[in-house]
Amino acid sequence: MKVLLLTRYDRLGASSRMRMLQYLPWLTSAGMDVTVSPLFSDAYVQGLQTGRRNPWHVFRAYWRRLLTLLSSGNFDLLWIEKECLPWLPAWVEQALLPARIPYVLDYDDAVFHYYDEHRSTVVRRLLAQKHPALMRKAALVVAGNAYLAKFARSAGATSVEVVPTAVDLGRYGTAGVAVSTTPPSAPCVGWIGQRATADFLRPLAPLFERLAASGLGRFASIGIDTQALGLPMASIPWTESSEVASIQSFDVGIMPLVDGPFERGKCGYKLIQYMACGLPVVASPVGVNAQIVEHGVNGFLASTPQEWEDALTTLLTDSALRAHMGQTGRHKVEQEYCLQVTGPKLAHLLTSAADPKK
Repeated sequence: MKVLLLTRYDRLGASSRMRMLQYLPWLTSAGMDVTVSPLFSDAYVQGLQTGRRNPWHVFRAYWRRLLTLLSSGNFDLLWIEKECLPWLPAWVEQALLPARIPYVLDYDDAVFHYYDEHRSTVVRRLLAQKHPALMRKAALVVAGNAYLAKFARSAGATSVEVVPTAVDLGRYGTAGVAVSTTPPSAPCVGWIGQRATADFLRPLAPLFERLAASGLGRFASIGIDTQALGLPMASIPWTESSEVASIQSFDVGIMPLVDGPFERGKCGYKLIQYMACGLPVVASPVGVNAQIVEHGVNGFLASTPQEWEDALTTLLTDSALRAHMGQTGRHKVEQEYCLQVTGPKLAHLLTSAADPKK
C-alpha cells in the first residue's frame, strides 16, 4: 500500500511532526510504503518564529506542491494535513487531486475558521466553503477532538474519526518525571510553544511578576524569546531532542487560551506533554482542555485572573499535591493520549480508507 503524505511542515512544525511524522514507524510495520512531501520547509518555520515570512519560500513551496500533486497518480492513498494549498479555493485542489485515488484529511486545528471567520468579505466568499467541500469528498476525516469532528460531520463528511494528538511514551520515560538532585529554591511554572501562541501568556504576565517577587515560584518558556516579547519568564531554547528534558525541569505546566472559535479547535498538545512528564497542569477551560484536565484531579481549570492565581498558588505551595496530580495525569496519558494507543488505530483507519473492504 503506497501512501503519499502531504504534510504542511517538515519536522520543525509541531502539527506535522505529532499528527503524522511520528507515526511513520507504525505505518511501515503495518505494511505501508509512505512517501513524505512537506509543503513548507524548516527554514520557513524558523522564519515564522522570528516574525518573518520569506515570499520566495512560499512560492517555492507552492510550486513543489503543484508538481507533487501532478505526479501523485501512482499512490493508493493521499494523506493530507488540513489542505494541500492554503488560501486557494477548493476547486483548485479538487482539480489537482487524482480523481481515482481516495484521500484522508487530518485536522488538529480549526483552520477552517481562518476563512469563514475572516474579517474580509472577499475571503469569506471565496474560501468559507473550502474545507466543507474538501471534507465531503474525503474518504476519511481524522479529527484531533470533538469540536473538529462536529464541524466535519456538519459539513457532510461521510466518515469522521477522532484521534487525539499523542506523545510517544518511549521518549518520555517510564516514570515520566526527571529527578533533580539539586532542587531550585522555588518551583517552576512552565509553558512550551511557538511565537504565534505566545500572546496567550500576556494577560498572566502581572501575576507571574507578583508570584516571582514573592518568592513562591519561577517562570519559564520553551521555544520563544521571552525578552523580545516582553514576558517575565526565562527563555529555554527548543530542540526536538531536548524538549522532554526541558519540560521535566518544570514543576507545573500551563496552557492559557482565549475562548474563541479557533481556540476551541486546539488539541491540548501542551497539556499532554506536561502530563506525560508527570506534571500537574493549569489550563483555560476552552475546547478539549476541559476534557484533558480533570479539575482538582490532575490539575486545575482557570478562567479568571483570580482563578489562575488561586490555582498556581495552591500548586506552588504544595509539593505533595503536585506529585499526586502529576502521577494521575501521567496515568491518563498512558491510557488515552499516547502513540502506543493511537498508533494501531490510525494504521487501521488509513488502511480502511484506501480499501474499505479491509
